[in-house]
Amino acid sequence: MDSEYKKQTTITIVGAGPGDPDLLTVKAVKRIQNADVVLYDNLISPEILDLASPSAQKIYVGRKYGDIEDAMKRQDTIHEYFLQNAKEDKKIVRLKSGDSFIYGRVAEEIRFLTQKKIPFEIIPGVTAGIAAANSQHIPLTERNKTNSVLFCTGHTATYDFEQLEALANMLKTGTTLIMYMGYKNLKEVIITFKRITPNETLYISAISKVSQKEETIFTGTLDEMEKKLEIKTVPMPVVFIVGKYAFPIDHNPIKIVEDNEC
Repeated sequence: MDSEYKKQTTITIVGAGPGDPDLLTVKAVKRIQNADVVLYDNLISPEILDLASPSAQKIYVGRKYGDIEDAMKRQDTIHEYFLQNAKEDKKIVRLKSGDSFIYGRVAEEIRFLTQKKIPFEIIPGVTAGIAAANSQHIPLTERNKTNSVLFCTGHTATYDFEQLEALANMLKTGTTLIMYMGYKNLKEVIITFKRITPNETLYISAISKVSQKEETIFTGTLDEMEKKLEIKTVPMPVVFIVGKYAFPIDHNPIKIVEDNEC
């Protein structure tokens, strides 16, 4: 398509994974190393940023939990960086934590780049939920036990809980949930799940700081986790895995609470 930008001008949107640079794809590492400008979000580890050239311009454009900055204003700023640097024919890497297409707001940036006819590419990353399941040996699907997995959040964009009852009913059928952004509302989540599934034994694993040295897991039934949260704070960022079999496969589920006592 016709464009005022040179064909070789490329904005690369990179899924940076949960933090461990060894989990980056080879292609992602190459793009980061060759970038002139790196626009990076919150939760991008210093080790990943260090892969960029010393001469590369590194610009923080992320949003931390509790930030009050207007989301649209922040997004407009990112778009302006795209325009400015693309016109200067710079190699731009847009670093997003995890995988860009899982709660990464990448759709807004793709629409903008498409509208402005700026060439771009997207490199997938390892999302925190998948990394957590692998690190802690929690099978998300298993023959004759659970044949589906669902990515979800602890609330909707309007901060209501409409979807929780539907999610609870899916848990009854054996679906495994990977829940992001659920810590603030976890008590409400657990209460709803218990109400809808009174005859089920459901486990929840909270994995904190996935892929980092401080990675920690708290595992138990819904009742047990509810009690733990009353006396223990789980360090953020944290991702939750919920389901009938949402515990490390190499642990005896009866002993999980003892092994993870707060």
